[in-house]
Amino acid sequence: MSRSERLLDLIQILRRHRRPVSGLTLAGELDVSIRTLYRDIATLQGQGAPIEGEPGLGYVLKPGFMLPPLMFTDEEIEAIVLGSRWVAKQPDTRLSAAAADALAKIAAVLPDDLREELDATALLVGPSAEATREGADLGIIRKAIRAERKLEMTYQDASGTGSRRIVWPFALGFFDKVRVMVAWCEMRQDFRHFRADRISELAAIDTRYPRRRAAMLKEWRATLDTTRKL
Repeated sequence: MSRSERLLDLIQILRRHRRPVSGLTLAGELDVSIRTLYRDIATLQGQGAPIEGEPGLGYVLKPGFMLPPLMFTDEEIEAIVLGSRWVAKQPDTRLSAAAADALAKIAAVLPDDLREELDATALLVGPSAEATREGADLGIIRKAIRAERKLEMTYQDASGTGSRRIVWPFALGFFDKVRVMVAWCEMRQDFRHFRADRISELAAIDTRYPRRRAAMLKEWRATLDTTRKL
């Protein structure tokens, strides 16, 4: 591995850690000595990378640091193209348009050789099974999730019984045929999964729910091994 590749790998490793990580841990992941790791940290800092920390305390990369697009590997380009093409085929029209726009923006700043690789990638997304027609505007759900806002809706369960609900949405699952909103339900006082095709009269409430989305997501994940509610 060349030194430039190692420096890039070091940036990528730091990106994965939100909290300070020790030099020994970083050196172990890169398979280099601790002295080499310290030199690499100093080199990146000298080139403008906002790495904070010091020996004995650990290091962290401040958010917002952008790598030049020429640093994409072949596999990373394939992943970007494949993911964008899959999202572009989803029934959420705004999200699919955003995926196409994002891919165009990436292509616009890539060097010529990498742009050719992006255009010529052989990883294709085939036609999906016919999806169930959405009952809810997924854009409203996604916006509420980002803003941590409550939603009011009418929901029809599997037996056809409708009920009026106020929920705290924090995740949206994309499956082959259905989309599923994961939320805390005020009526049930528990986590619930709501199929988007069974949601009607959906409206955002200009009220922030009293918990953080990340905390609810963590709690919900912990329940999956013992309880699954559809």
